[in-house]
Amino acid sequence: MDTGDSMAIDLSKIAFLPRSAELDLDGRVLVGGCRLEDVAERFGTPSFVVDELDLRETARDFQEAFLSWHAPSRVCFASKAFPCTAVVSVFAEQGLGCDIAGRGELEIALAAGMDPAAIVVHGNAKTEEELAAALEAGVGLIVIDGPDDLTRLERLGALAQPVLLRVNPGVQAHTHAALATGHAGSKFGVPLEAAPALLRALGRSSAVAVRGLHMHLGSQLTDLEAFAPAVERLATLGRFDVYDFGGGLGVRYGPGDRVPSIEQYAEHLVGLLHRHLGREVELVVEPGRSLVASSTLTLYRVVTVKRGTTTFVAVDGGMADNLEPSMYGTRFTPIALTSDGPEQSCELVGRQCETGDVLVSGARLPEQQPGDLVALALTGGYCYSLLSNYNGALRPPVVFCASGEASVRVRRETYAELLARDISPILEETQS
Repeated sequence: MDTGDSMAIDLSKIAFLPRSAELDLDGRVLVGGCRLEDVAERFGTPSFVVDELDLRETARDFQEAFLSWHAPSRVCFASKAFPCTAVVSVFAEQGLGCDIAGRGELEIALAAGMDPAAIVVHGNAKTEEELAAALEAGVGLIVIDGPDDLTRLERLGALAQPVLLRVNPGVQAHTHAALATGHAGSKFGVPLEAAPALLRALGRSSAVAVRGLHMHLGSQLTDLEAFAPAVERLATLGRFDVYDFGGGLGVRYGPGDRVPSIEQYAEHLVGLLHRHLGREVELVVEPGRSLVASSTLTLYRVVTVKRGTTTFVAVDGGMADNLEPSMYGTRFTPIALTSDGPEQSCELVGRQCETGDVLVSGARLPEQQPGDLVALALTGGYCYSLLSNYNGALRPPVVFCASGEASVRVRRETYAELLARDISPILEETQS
């Protein structure tokens, strides 16, 4: 692999890289002023590479869009999309809140410096321990997902804890079945017809203070049509001070994808709010994927190439660090960093022992050789969240790039850490 000559990168693919991405004089890709080949050499592969500028500017885009259309708006990062202290810290610095759906995400948010009052607590099965931790931290809002949440808060001795009631509006959003959350039969929230009774119970309890309603239609929404009937149904439950419309705005993973802009998303949601729920209310939105996906790419090194009727290009990562293709059918855009020439069709596959470990089927790449580098763009949403140790894979590092400096914010897992929680006589003998 010769890295000395200039490259002819497919410029149409650069648009899918983080917003600071550019080519140097040799045609090599820079992110945050850092050459990706150097990042791979220094930190190894696979690695998550984060453009800090992209994180900050996308946060500003959301803030400016919603505040320009509706001043009493609050943007909260759905931290499940990238539950990493460094990422949440950037959003805290930008003035965003965050929502969490478990004790671990609460600890990450607090460690990142997130103001507890800006934290929204979710979960369809919150344990008493998790609710106790949320109360102790002084979180701003707890989202009641069902009557058991109220029972537990009362048992814990909560007093006027601000809450929202999550309502399932019974609307099917156009997205992957595993990403839809607001349809009839979803495990989240309470059905519209059950909401009045639970609202009355919440109103009678001294443990909580009902601030408003919450809904969430799903993730990777590429059209906004489902919001209109959902908001109309919320309006039948009365008037409240706060309405949380969740998140869900999709991202453009490939050339054929058509996705609303952040500005269009804000304008549409605020228009529905004003039309059906009022202008003097607080609007909360909880973007996740659309805040972080574009900021991050994953660096891989090609390990082996098998040519035949089908060409398989296998890299040193796979479904252990990117479960989105096999779980949700997400189609990523791969970018060759160290190879040149006409593009060919191949199966870009991972190293995990599963037939379904395919990162990109029918990928278009120049002819690949072992040792070549490939970047998979837009991996900031849920790839880090769904990491596993499948086949004993070590979890990759998270490397931030900004102003020409690359720094590790989460280091690569070690084999000692892989074994650290195991308890066995063999390990105990070895350690003694």
